[in-house]
Amino acid sequence: MSIIQARLQPRIYLASQSPRRRELLKQIGVNFELLLLRSDPRRNIEVDETPYADEDPERYVRRVCQAKAQAGFDALKMRNLPPFPVLAADTTVTLDGKIFGKPENAEHAAVMLRQLSGREHQVFSAVAISFKEHLEVALSTSTVRFAMLDEERIRRYLLTSEYTDKAGGYGIQGHAGAFIEHLSGSYSGVMGLPLFETVQLLKHFNYPAP
Repeated sequence: MSIIQARLQPRIYLASQSPRRRELLKQIGVNFELLLLRSDPRRNIEVDETPYADEDPERYVRRVCQAKAQAGFDALKMRNLPPFPVLAADTTVTLDGKIFGKPENAEHAAVMLRQLSGREHQVFSAVAISFKEHLEVALSTSTVRFAMLDEERIRRYLLTSEYTDKAGGYGIQGHAGAFIEHLSGSYSGVMGLPLFETVQLLKHFNYPAP
């Protein structure tokens, strides 16, 4: 492919550091470039992911996802980069209405896993695209049932360090996939980027998605 052809290819920016989201976009053949917000010295483009008081999980994940997409497009303009749509995503785990964010350490992850053990929980995964004055968001909701986890099984899982930077302290695509007795919803949504909803949004922005 020539340089001119590469420039003419439709593409988007991904405002996420998640290797899982990169993998999923590659899986469906989306041409993207990374747009890392936290690497920018102008700290005002960071997104505060702290839940508001009494904010329900669905509203929370939508709000944060939209904020990430908007911050991404704002960063694009600041850096004078070529204008293409900016895609952002956010995923949260919730049990009994409580938001499970990313664990602070192994002990925090263990607390989360004990609460999820033997129970059903919900995973909300939002995806948003921002381009010029246009911003859209879509939400995927999945229900996941965990097997009973004894302390030894939790201990062994924590040794893998897979809990790091993952909502609820687990990743479905890794060792924790063996914890899941049943999934109703989107596997890719639980992984971090709901592909069906992503493709629908891309089409709204005239990206030739599969």
